[in-house]
Amino acid sequence: MIDEKSIQEAIAYYGGKIDPRRDDAIALAACYILQDHLYPVQTARTVDGSTGYSYAPPPEEKPQATAAPEVVGSYGTSDFLQAVVGKDPAEVWAVMDELMDTLMMVNVRLYNSVLRKIQS
Repeated sequence: MIDEKSIQEAIAYYGGKIDPRRDDAIALAACYILQDHLYPVQTARTVDGSTGYSYAPPPEEKPQATAAPEVVGSYGTSDFLQAVVGKDPAEVWAVMDELMDTLMMVNVRLYNSVLRKIQS
């Protein structure tokens, strides 16, 4: 599992390069995406419950579903499979889609290999 410290170190490494190349920019973007999804920053709330942004619209409330929501079951013991147990499948797939987009930019061969495994 990728920990927050190693992501921050990679961001510092790729962000601090004097003469960054295209691959460095792609790796830096991937690190920021991982950081945003694995370790999101919680927005501080003020006393009245607002987010502190004067012109920001209020957060949208998710409608309450009347039927029991679908959740991901337990399919194994890996860190990833344990992390998604009980989560909304649509949210998990959205994160996986972004990860695959990043993988396509960083390592096309590995991306194609994953797609072949899924399609077979």
